[in-house]
Amino acid sequence: MDKIAVLIPCYNEAQTIGKVVGDVQKYLPEAVVYVYDNNSKDDTVEIAKAAGAVVRYEYKQGKGNVIRRMFREIDAECYLMIDGDDTYPLDCARELVDKVLHRNADMVVGDRLSSTYFTENKRPFHNFGNSLMRAGINWLFKSDIKDIMTGYRAFSYEFVKTFPVFSKGFEIETEMTIHAVNYNMQVENVVVEYRDRPEGSESKLNTYSDGMKVIRKMLQLYKNYKPMQFFGLISLALVLLAAIFVTPVFVEYFKTGLVPRVPTLIVCGFMVLASIQSFFSGMILAIIAAKDRKDFEYRLNCVQRKK
Repeated sequence: MDKIAVLIPCYNEAQTIGKVVGDVQKYLPEAVVYVYDNNSKDDTVEIAKAAGAVVRYEYKQGKGNVIRRMFREIDAECYLMIDGDDTYPLDCARELVDKVLHRNADMVVGDRLSSTYFTENKRPFHNFGNSLMRAGINWLFKSDIKDIMTGYRAFSYEFVKTFPVFSKGFEIETEMTIHAVNYNMQVENVVVEYRDRPEGSESKLNTYSDGMKVIRKMLQLYKNYKPMQFFGLISLALVLLAAIFVTPVFVEYFKTGLVPRVPTLIVCGFMVLASIQSFFSGMILAIIAAKDRKDFEYRLNCVQRKK
């Protein structure tokens, strides 16, 4: 088992990967550097090998698929994950790692949004999306994560070996964050500098399509982890809509003794039934989610014994 494993997922990062590996060796000389190539068409692999990294491969496209492979194959006391695009300086890597090794943190988030991200990043919709996701997840899950979408994180062995990766692409960061919050794992934030990609280096993140995937993943995990709240909101919305539409029907009935809008009355009745069904679905799924949290604690203890 490695003491510190640095994980770098890469796809066409020939322009920057050599410098990133060199910076890791400078600031974390005892770490083992793993570069996982994801079907690069340039010289990423050759440059990474020449810089001294251990190069491995994931042929299924997507960052989530790469991270699943990394977490499955590598055993370490501390994992540091960083992108291969040289947007994160490594001078604060030691602080992230120490919080895992010496403060028992399960996940340490490299917080870009509290430093230079909004001035360095030249894509305004990315800035808006990051702020929106941070506000949404912190509100829905009652957390205080400073940066949801950062690719600069440190993890404990226990986190890595109990984290089920379902995401295929860039929504993986959202999944990691919500997993840690839901299972009450120790999460810490470290403010890190951010610099935009150098000229000629292109982001693989599509603002709109990947942004929609991230939002969909957030709502999906909210449904899975907080089913009573999710289905309770649906139940409340259905009841309110039914009340709004049925009120004029009842007013007319009490005035004249007639029900002129029978279809409206029937639809509102079905909405109330759907509301009741949604409420009880949330209750049942909440019991299942509670059992899952208990099972997770057991799995966590098993992983700690194997360590």
